[in-house]
Amino acid sequence: METLQMTTLGQNGPTVTSLGIGTWSWGDKLVWNYGSDYGEAEVAEAFKATLDAGISFFDTAEIYGTGESESLLGRFMKQHGYSAQIATKYFPLPWRFTAQAVSDALTESLKRLQVEQVALYQVHHPVSFLMSQKALMNALADEVQRGRIAAIGVSNYSAEQMREAHGYLAERGIPLAVNQVEYSLLARKVESQGIIATAQELGVTILAYSPLAKGLLTGKYTPESDQKPSGARRFDPQFSKQGLEKIAPVISLLQQFGQKYDRTPAQVALNWLIAQGNVIPIPGAKNAKHATQNAGALGWSLTSEEVAQLEQASRPWL
Repeated sequence: METLQMTTLGQNGPTVTSLGIGTWSWGDKLVWNYGSDYGEAEVAEAFKATLDAGISFFDTAEIYGTGESESLLGRFMKQHGYSAQIATKYFPLPWRFTAQAVSDALTESLKRLQVEQVALYQVHHPVSFLMSQKALMNALADEVQRGRIAAIGVSNYSAEQMREAHGYLAERGIPLAVNQVEYSLLARKVESQGIIATAQELGVTILAYSPLAKGLLTGKYTPESDQKPSGARRFDPQFSKQGLEKIAPVISLLQQFGQKYDRTPAQVALNWLIAQGNVIPIPGAKNAKHATQNAGALGWSLTSEEVAQLEQASRPWL
């Protein structure tokens, strides 16, 4: 197996594969119909296919399937004897506003995952009305010192909030490693909002969730086709005929480059994100086929000219 590209989380965090897998759909019945359209057997195959492809970085959260996503990962690692690098998240809900609450939540996550340490522990959302950012960052810094987390991350933080968190951690001599945000060719607001530039300046790695824009960048949905998305996406204006007509120029470039490199439009879209530097896309994978397809985004590169052409075509989404 070829060695895949690797990326260090932040300045001195763990080194992980330059593409990870998001496991929101593992165990989640609410948004993803887990248990009816697909179930444990399929996601177990996705887990194995991901590792077989050389990718060992999984992103989960305690609220995905109310702990089920973490439990599944823990079980799969035990069953297969594989160790993977896990990123998980703490959700600062209203009644969990003490350092002890952070510690207890981490204890529960580690139990479900059946590990002693996670590679990355992220704050799921910038909620600071009950617990100050400073108290939260100090609680996380304590856990790094305890050895239960290797690196600290945040999620959905603005440039300003990220700078603030970074500052509090710096007082403890610990870098902020990650900001996990929605980022794709069709979701580039993080650039215009200064989040990408600030992350570069502070040495923070971006984890890009929804890197395929809920499937829009797979090329599966076109204004002409009768292929209709399922679930909540049915009501998303981007999936309407007009929405699909608007993205046609981007899809057409993805198809063109895909033909050149013998890759799918989705693999080209993921490769574009990796080309931004210090960005790790974390597409989902509900089965082995998805997992193998995701892995095809690694091991090759678009030229700088092709990266620029895609940037140009996707400017309406800045």
